[in-house]
Amino acid sequence: MRIILALSAIALSVTGASAKPFVGAELASQAKVSLAAARKTALAVRPGTITDQELEKESGGTGLRYSFDIKSHGKTFEVGVDGRTGKVLENKAEGPHPD
Repeated sequence: MRIILALSAIALSVTGASAKPFVGAELASQAKVSLAAARKTALAVRPGTITDQELEKESGGTGLRYSFDIKSHGKTFEVGVDGRTGKVLENKAEGPHPD
């Protein structure tokens, strides 16, 4: 049993999956783009470390957006990826009062 749990933990860490659901996970059935694909897109346009992620209904694009806070070169950037098309909707530095 311990071996199975250890292997599961390794598999989750390697794939980047999380046992804890992300904010907005209840909207995932409405998305055509997976969280993993959206993360990959976000990191392609803004390399760094994702510090926060959520799926939300928000104006712009198709109205369903993955939002990632990415720490890069000492600053935090917000990258938005459309949950239905995978298009990058936003890629900008967070202001002094982030959402």
